[in-house]
Parts: sequence; structure tokens; C-alpha cells
Amino acid sequence: MKIAVYAICKNESKFVDRWMDSMSEADEITVLDTGSEDDTVEKLRARGARVFEEKIAPWRFDVARNRSLELVSPDVDVCVCTDLDEVLHAGWAELLRKAWKPGATLATYRYTWSFTPDGKEGVVFWYSKVHSRYGYRWKHPVHEVLEWTGEGQEGFTVTVEGMQLDHLPDPAKSRAQYLPLLEMSVKEEPSDDRNVHYLGREYMFRRRWDDCIVTLKKHLALPTATWRDERAASMRFIARSYAMKGDKAEAENWYMRAITEAPYLREPYTDFASFLYYSDDWDGVLYFTSRALAIKERPRSYICEAAAWGSLPDDLRSIAFYKTGRIKEALEAAERALTFEPNNDRIRENAEFFRKELGKT
Repeated sequence: MKIAVYAICKNESKFVDRWMDSMSEADEITVLDTGSEDDTVEKLRARGARVFEEKIAPWRFDVARNRSLELVSPDVDVCVCTDLDEVLHAGWAELLRKAWKPGATLATYRYTWSFTPDGKEGVVFWYSKVHSRYGYRWKHPVHEVLEWTGEGQEGFTVTVEGMQLDHLPDPAKSRAQYLPLLEMSVKEEPSDDRNVHYLGREYMFRRRWDDCIVTLKKHLALPTATWRDERAASMRFIARSYAMKGDKAEAENWYMRAITEAPYLREPYTDFASFLYYSDDWDGVLYFTSRALAIKERPRSYICEAAAWGSLPDDLRSIAFYKTGRIKEALEAAERALTFEPNNDRIRENAEFFRKELGKT
């Protein structure tokens, strides 16, 4: 089985050696450079990559990725799409070869999209950018996805246990192009529920609260928007927007709707508990964080936020216990929060304060 890694890049010289080291298990590495002005191209070629240079105008991620896929050698069996700010853990190619079966056309594997400041995993989900050489095309100007365009029925997806991809981006890199590309994507396909959700989320990131609310309500009204995890995320983002606008009643309504939509996810509970924290509703904080912590299995989808699976639930509980006069429980919760963030000065100082308070009793 011949494996090719393919990628697009522009001005990513700083990542070349790290990326090539991690991709070296492939039989072929093909890169489309879309206009670098540094020495990215030269460094890639010196490391043995097949590099092609071509500008994509107007810029679209799907056009660039499809062009890079076209450049992969025709005798390749399986393609691995990555970016230069990503790293595959050693041994990935052998794991992929063992997992791939006749009739498979996609593979899913573990992806760490972000890390916390102390180096721990943040947002983690399972990814599917490994595919058969033929039968797929990339779709959408941004947040592009693979679309089956081959003859006959799409094959099945294999799970590659142990294959791990890490996203280690340049924090200074601008996301300015994302919003206009998302607006273009929704204009092209207004019934595509995933990108309507992404657009509403992007408006939230930009603090455009009214646009977020309107767009995500459109998402929820789409007949294809049936995935409960994503629907609950839209409801949480609507609630967050109402909260930022000062409409607490609507915020509470939408947080409760999110919990009802996906009661098996931690995020709706922790979001609502955070909202109640700022309302001094300490019993509510304790109740909803307890519901969150009762969920032990972290989902494999991208609807998974680092805060809900880190220190946040116990951190909130420690303060709520203190506010309700339960110092021993407050200390226990703060110590649990510290296991996730041992270098967090605020949580450590809270724990020390609780110890001193206990010593007075």
C-alpha cells in the first residue's frame, strides 16, 4: 500500500523541518506552495518533498486542496492531508497500513486541535482527512470537507487506534480571512447546516452578538440540522450571546434548551454553571457542575471544549462550596482543580486560603 502525504502552504519555513520529520514515514510527500516569499519551497525540496508552486486567486481552501490532491502521484493508494503546522506521532504509517482494509475509503484518527499553556491537551476530537487516492474532492471555501464523488457507493471508514495528529500553530497567524470565506460558503449553499453553524460561531468569536443569534437560529431551523451535539452547541452560543447583551432570561432559556437537547454532553452544564456563577446562584453552580462531572466519557467529535474536561467544573465548585459555607468541600474541589492546572496561581491561592480557614475551626 503506497501512502502519500499532501499539503498546501505559504510562508511556513519555520515548520518545514518539524513537519517533514513527522511525515517522513510516507512513501511520498507532495506540497502545493501558494505563494511563499520566504524559503519554504527551498527547505521542502531540500528535505525531499515534491513541491509545486501555484497561486490560487481568488483564494479558497477547497480549490487549493483539490489542486494539491491532483498533484499526488497516480499510483498512490491512500492520501493523508495535513498542514505544515501539524505533526503526526511516530509509527503512524504502520498503524494506518494495519487498519486499512479492502473496501475502505476513509480513515479516522485522534486529533489534538489545541493545547493549554502548560502543554496539556485542550480540544481533542477524531479527524477524517485520510482517504483513498480516488473518489474524493474537497468542498467549501473554508472549513472544507471531503465529498465523495466517485463511482458507486462510498466505502467504509476505518478507525486507526493510536494514530495521533497534533495541531501546533503559529499564534500570530491571522484568522481574518475566515469570516468572509464562511459568509461566501453560506451564500453559495445556504442549506448547508454545518457551515451555517460555523458562521454563527464565528460571529460569536467576533462579538457580533445579534448576527450570531440570527444565524444560529437559522441553523436550528434547517431540516438537515439534526445532529444533537451541534444543535446544542448552537443553543449554547445563542445563550452566550444573549448573556453578553444583558438579556439574562433569554440566556437562561437557551442554556436549558441546550441541556435538554444533549444531556449527555458536559459543555451545556458547564456553560450554564459559569453563567450562574456570575449570578451568585451557588446552589445552581453546584448542581450543574455535578451533572457535568457525572459524564465520564469524552466524546470523539469536535463538539468538545477543553474547559469542560479540565479544571473548570471543580474550580467553580470550590468557590460555590465556599460561598455556601462548606470549606472542607471547597478545599477538596480546589485540589481536584489543581490536578488539571498545577501552575494556576489563583486556584492554588484559593486552596491555601481554604486550608487556613479550616485551621481556624
